[in-house]
Parts: sequence; structure tokens; C-alpha cells
Amino acid sequence: MSFLTLNLDTVKLSDEQFYKICQNNRELQFERNTKGELIIMSPVGGESGNREADLIIDLGNWNRQTGLGYTFSSSTIFKLPNGSDRSPDAAWIRKERWETLTVEQRRKFSPIAPDFVIELRSATENLKILRSKIEEYYRCRDIIRVVN
Repeated sequence: MSFLTLNLDTVKLSDEQFYKICQNNRELQFERNTKGELIIMSPVGGESGNREADLIIDLGNWNRQTGLGYTFSSSTIFKLPNGSDRSPDAAWIRKERWETLTVEQRRKFSPIAPDFVIELRSATENLKILRSKIEEYYRCRDIIRVVN
């Protein structure tokens, strides 16, 4: 997956403004890092999309069998405790944590770090960038453990 990063040094998007940009441009996939930079990601190809779908199906089937939580697709953006907005290829959150969120928080970009994430590496994706993103999820889970 390739992407374009826009440096918005002089413009600080509020959470609502970021949400509106995403809603008004649904054909694009956005993330936002801790620096406030807007990341525009390209769609994936057939092979990557198929691998992603298989993993989401497996995660969803496991969750249906256990009933322990909720499964999310790559279209879901999570507002992480470190201030970034991320959308992993697949995610899972424990039921008791998800149900502490208000209805409004569940409808928009939920302010919660997933308990489990899957990030697939496409043939064109930079491993260093992907590792950095995975480390970010891990650090956010540490933040959650301290806060909870």
C-alpha cells in the first residue's frame, strides 16, 4: 500500500474537522499520526484485499464462537490515546471495554485502542513504517493498561 503524507504544521485539524474530511471523501482512506500529519492511503490490490478479507473472516468467526468482543474492518478509524487516528487492517476489542463507550463515541472515530490488531504488509509497503505503526499500537495498549 502506498500513501501520501500531508504536513499540516500551520493547520491543526480538530477531531470534528478530521471526521468531516473523512466523511466528505469516502473514496479515500485517511489516517492521522501523532504529529497531526494527514496520511492518505491508496486502495489495496486484489491479492492483499483477499488476504485481508480472509483474516477478518477468521477473526469474526472466532469472535462469534467466543462472544468475547467486537471485530472491526480496515474502514474503522480508532482515536488512539496518543492522539493519532489509525485504521488497522482488522481489529478486535473486548466487549467490556467497547461497551463503556457512549453511543456517540461508537458512531464516530472511537476513542479506544484495539486489544488486537492485524496489519498486512503488501508487496510495496515499507517494513520500517509498518513496524513503527505496530509499535504505536503496542505503546497505546501500555497507556490503556496504566489508565484502566
